[in-house]
Amino acid sequence: MAEMQYKCPCCGGQIEFDSATQNMKCPFCDTEYEVDTLKSYDDVLNQEAKDDMRWENEAGSEWSEGETDGMRVYVCNSCGGEIVADETTAATACPFCDNPVVMMGQFTGALKPDFVIPFKLDKEAAKKALKKHYEGKRLLPKVFKSENHIDEIKGVYVPFWLFDADADANVRYKATRVRMWTSGNYDYTETSFFSVLRAGSIGFQRVPVDGSTKVADDLMESIEPFDFKDAVDFQTAYLSGYLADKYDVDSAQSLERANDRIKRSTEEAFASTVQGYTTVVPEHTGIKLQNGKAKYALYPVWLLNTTWQGKKYTFAMNGQTGKLVGDLPLDKGAYKKWLFGLTGLLGAAAFGISYLMWLL
Repeated sequence: MAEMQYKCPCCGGQIEFDSATQNMKCPFCDTEYEVDTLKSYDDVLNQEAKDDMRWENEAGSEWSEGETDGMRVYVCNSCGGEIVADETTAATACPFCDNPVVMMGQFTGALKPDFVIPFKLDKEAAKKALKKHYEGKRLLPKVFKSENHIDEIKGVYVPFWLFDADADANVRYKATRVRMWTSGNYDYTETSFFSVLRAGSIGFQRVPVDGSTKVADDLMESIEPFDFKDAVDFQTAYLSGYLADKYDVDSAQSLERANDRIKRSTEEAFASTVQGYTTVVPEHTGIKLQNGKAKYALYPVWLLNTTWQGKKYTFAMNGQTGKLVGDLPLDKGAYKKWLFGLTGLLGAAAFGISYLMWLL
């Protein structure tokens, strides 16, 4: 015979029937519940919808006859990346790992992009952005700041899958409201627990997920957003003078990241409406997608490779907006001096406080 079990809405512990009060009671936090109230809460949990995040895939189209004439594929011997460019482009190094690449031949076998955002910023703008990125970095090795230290700058069209969907969502939050007061010689704290429900629809347009494993996902997400108002229907002419990364993650393989971004955005949007509580924690999110579609686009990115003490550093700049990100090396000597100075400052402050206490 199955045993009915209930979890405490406050602490999550298993609650039991208390014969003395004829109520349900949690032995962990001592919260009591009327049986009917708890049953109503349990009914709500049982009715919560699960995620139903299915998509229709309309991304890309087949290349027309003659459309790929003059396009070539370069293959990296190190990371295996396939880079598409026009036949006049001199690609001698991989823009992702900076190792030599070789020309494989005629470009075939991939979907044609639906859209492209053309480059708005040139190579000189990328150099200036990197110099600005160095400014104010006191712990950066001085020699690293030299322009001659830049090994390679490449303009690359990075493949992105763009997801549109209407999301019908039901979100449940665990919220608390804390009240504190003092009476006589005692301080009191009262914590009230609430189950907060939110439901509604949110429309998402062009949720981006990069389709390349050669570029770190966090690096691409960091240079977002791209402004889609500059996007145009794809034409091979936009590749002239630039490289284009051939996607190695298709739209179906990108759905998990798209769903995760939609889920996080939905929870953040709904959470902003839950106000007046001390704490708010999402407990359950049920999302059903409608009109889910995917498109394929190329977005402009400048990749800058540098080397310091045998270690490679890659910087990425949004070729439309100029936003640049990337990790920087640490000058250990400068760091030690800074740490020594900070320790001395803290020591002096501690001595000053101790001396002041002694005076008092």
